[in-house]
This record gives sequence, C-alpha cells and structure tokens, in this order.
Amino acid sequence: QVQFVESGGGLVQPGGSLRLSCAASRSIFKIYAMGWYRQAPGKQRELVAQISSTGVITNYADSVEGRFTISRDNAKNTLYLQMNSLKPEDTAVYYCNLPTNTFAWGQGTQVTVSS
Repeated sequence: QVQFVESGGGLVQPGGSLRLSCAASRSIFKIYAMGWYRQAPGKQRELVAQISSTGVITNYADSVEGRFTISRDNAKNTLYLQMNSLKPEDTAVYYCNLPTNTFAWGQGTQVTVSS
C-alpha cells in the first residue's frame, strides 16, 4: 500500500497557472505508472494525465492536452502536474493515484479557476 498527499491547489484566474504536487509515502512509488485525476462537483472522477514509471511515456485527456504537463521525480517520490492556460471548467478536486488498480485515495487538492 502507498499513501498519497496532494498539494498546490488554489484559486487562480482564467489563463493562469498552477503546479500540483503529489508526495508518495514509499519509495516503491518508482515502479508504478501514475496518474492525475480530477472530480468536479456533481461529476465522476476522471483521469486527465498519466505517466509511465520511468517518466518517458505520458498521455493526456483531450480536455487538457497541450495545457497540462505531468512529470515525476522518483528520487523524491513525487509526482507533478503543471497546469497552464487554466479554464473555469478545470475547477475540481485533483487527486493522484495509479491509472488502474488504485490504492486508497488521498484528500486531494482543490483547484478553482474563476475571475
């Protein structure tokens, strides 16, 4: 089992940027592909970005392609999500976890995009 702690969310104006971080509790983190998810009010949780264990391969949902960048630092057991050109529809609680067969969910970090 690995535990995750997400941070870096906040209130930002449309067009702004945020960088989210996800700290994993164990160094075994480095063997897993990872993903960032988000859940907006009244909607299902969706996977928006994923990255291979080595960081070489990344994939994005169409809604964030070209605006979000996922990365990882296995030496620090940390996953990142750089979010640029933010839109109001990006407002959600953001979580990190495995792309499939997830571990327990962390508390997430709230991102609010509003003027």
